[in-house]
Amino acid sequence: MKQLIQNLRSGETILEEVPVPRVGRGQVLIRTRRSLVSLGTERMLVEFGKAGLVAKARQQPEKVKMVLDKIQAEGLLPTLEAVFNKLGQPLPLGYCNAGIVEAVGPDVTRFRAGDRVVSNGPHAEFVTVPQNLVARVPEGVSDEEAAFTVISAIGLQGIRLLQPTLGETVVVFGLGLIGLITAELLLANGCRVIGLDLDEQKLEFARNKGITTFNPSTTDPVAATSHLTDGVGVDGVIITASAKTDAIVSQAARMCRKRGRIILVGVVGLQLNRSEFYEKELSFQVSCSYGPGRYDAEYEEKGQDYPIGFVRWTEQRNFQAVLEAIERGRLDVQSLITERVPLAEYGRIYEHMGQSNSIASILEYPEEVSEARSVVVNPPNKKKATGSTVGIIGAGNFTKMTMLPALDKTGADLSFIAGAGGVNATALAKKHGITRSTTDYRELLDDPQLGCVLIATRHHLHAPMIAEVLGAGKHAFVEKPLAIDEEGLNKVMEAYASSSGGLMVGFNRRFSPHTEKIKAVLDPKAPKNMIATMNAGAIPPEVWVHDMQTGGGRLVGEACHFIDLLVFLSGSLVTEVCTSALGLHPEDNTDNASILLRFANGDQGVINYFANGDKSYSKERLEVYSRGGTIVMDNFRKTKGFGVPGLKKFSTRLDKGHRNQFTRLMEGVKTGDIELIPYAEIINVSRAALAIVESLKTKSWVSVPV
Repeated sequence: MKQLIQNLRSGETILEEVPVPRVGRGQVLIRTRRSLVSLGTERMLVEFGKAGLVAKARQQPEKVKMVLDKIQAEGLLPTLEAVFNKLGQPLPLGYCNAGIVEAVGPDVTRFRAGDRVVSNGPHAEFVTVPQNLVARVPEGVSDEEAAFTVISAIGLQGIRLLQPTLGETVVVFGLGLIGLITAELLLANGCRVIGLDLDEQKLEFARNKGITTFNPSTTDPVAATSHLTDGVGVDGVIITASAKTDAIVSQAARMCRKRGRIILVGVVGLQLNRSEFYEKELSFQVSCSYGPGRYDAEYEEKGQDYPIGFVRWTEQRNFQAVLEAIERGRLDVQSLITERVPLAEYGRIYEHMGQSNSIASILEYPEEVSEARSVVVNPPNKKKATGSTVGIIGAGNFTKMTMLPALDKTGADLSFIAGAGGVNATALAKKHGITRSTTDYRELLDDPQLGCVLIATRHHLHAPMIAEVLGAGKHAFVEKPLAIDEEGLNKVMEAYASSSGGLMVGFNRRFSPHTEKIKAVLDPKAPKNMIATMNAGAIPPEVWVHDMQTGGGRLVGEACHFIDLLVFLSGSLVTEVCTSALGLHPEDNTDNASILLRFANGDQGVINYFANGDKSYSKERLEVYSRGGTIVMDNFRKTKGFGVPGLKKFSTRLDKGHRNQFTRLMEGVKTGDIELIPYAEIINVSRAALAIVESLKTKSWVSVPV
């Protein structure tokens, strides 16, 4: 299928051939008929992409600070690599889609194949969308009218926050597509509407809709609105403009009556003048996209609706309200269409987007489209032998930023990369010479030439996918953790017991030259105290790693790295775990805890996993105390020995062992032995990681079988 994407590094807009996306749990697969180009939002993305690196930095000062902190903690070269990898990520364009339901995933009950629907899906011939971001189209609404639903919901949500009443005077500042729709919906609410814009064409269009208009470049909007309201001032202002100036908010405040309301839907400067708001007791609120539920993973991804008695207007119900308004003739979007362009001729819109006078552009989709779940991106290696190629499941940040750059240096024959959406996997296949991109990971299991599957998905998928890979008789490498619960761990162990394939977990830190140096100078028979500290940094609570059913929590999902590191240095298995977490009533998914480990040989370990530190400080630190000597490793860049024969100072660029791990792994693929870590240690570390949460719940030491 074809999909429009934006390259943020070059600014180029591309119609890419990608696999049809996989429909997941709670999702709807839609075949697109029409989509609306949001000229305001998409113009910003296109112009940002075309800007130089310095200009990009100026537009995102908060990201510049993050980059500077990363340089301080990890060094210049690793930071630059991360920045350029991020800029190379393709960005799907569009969010106003109308089409036909082709299939539904498990747990979808409100839609079925054949339904005509709208969604916030991108400009693509097929899209997968969570069911709460989909709405059924009434018979009296055409596909191209329905394509206006999502962008209209943005304006409608601004109106809902303003709470206008019959007869009030409301100013709409900015008469782009959202502004014009907002103004018309306000008219339907019985409001007197004043529209402000610098574009005479848009002002004329608004006047034809019955809207009073002014051009702020030729007319003082504050004086004009004061005159129209007999000096009282307007009841409210909805700002739908996009501008860097603070003047718009200032003018909005000055034209409001006492206790007026200002709603920001667009993007403008926000240096507020306190006195302008204080003297009139003005209300100011920023509107969040389509309405309640936006960016709430429980609502959008898991399909948990808000009870209508408590939240009358969710984003999905806003979609439905817009469609009803179009059907009843209260919202005329047909007149807003200034051009209709076949998808293949997208350049007519995007190549001159900055100079376009178009109000609304509709993309039309062909009747005959490819439904392939995989695409050939690069010519296959004709000399490959059975069991010699490698496939990857998961096209997220770890694959892009860490795994593939390391694999590039190994000469690995990568035949497949699988990703749920298809776009990221295809882009990575192009960049790294991978033969095929697919959205059906089972194609990897059916390929007789493929010997090893690398799994880098969300954590809850690790155990079931490992079991499938091992069940297919192939080697399985999984980025940590092995499993996030006992059921998953047991499933892996059962699959391994009956499989000819090998198992490897991405505990890369034991392969770092710093770790190997420390291991070489330690006396294996001498007792050791080991302290590993991770200054992990805070992650917002809504991120999936905190979800115990999806990510397993950061302690299970990330602290397992350090359990393995200490197992490697000790040369012994963990027998007991005790967890102490920050706070009086810590949650199971806490990411501020100290974990005590006892080893079978008597060694002791402490893992401090903290998320409340400063990111400019080193992220990882290791201390080892043994036989009168002390070793300190700082962030896998510097290691110092104090009273340790054979070790004083050792320095490298940041090296957490990924390159060494994947080099040895690919060598193992060729020889048929990928088990760089003993199976007993992999299982012991996984059990110890699960014991962290059990100890947190029971507030006691938990035994770990060895």
